[in-house]
Amino acid sequence: MLSGMTVLIAMIGALLMGAILIQNPKGGGVDSTFGGNASNQMFGAAKSTDLIEKVTWYLAIALFVLCIITTLMVGTGGDGLDMMSTPK
Repeated sequence: MLSGMTVLIAMIGALLMGAILIQNPKGGGVDSTFGGNASNQMFGAAKSTDLIEKVTWYLAIALFVLCIITTLMVGTGGDGLDMMSTPK
């Protein structure tokens, strides 16, 4: 289960990176490298920007929630300070 969550987090992270890289740094929508003119003609500039921005936010929220859930699943079995303070 934990390895499945790790793979899911990695996949969402990769999709999030892709969604961020597709965005134009000036806030103008889809970058022209990825067919910005064709997408503007098909979707309109405002709609393509809104779609990519919503996808980015949903992926970021999903990544945050999955990281919290995975942390709760792993747990430490204690406060974690005992292992650091005791000499071996």
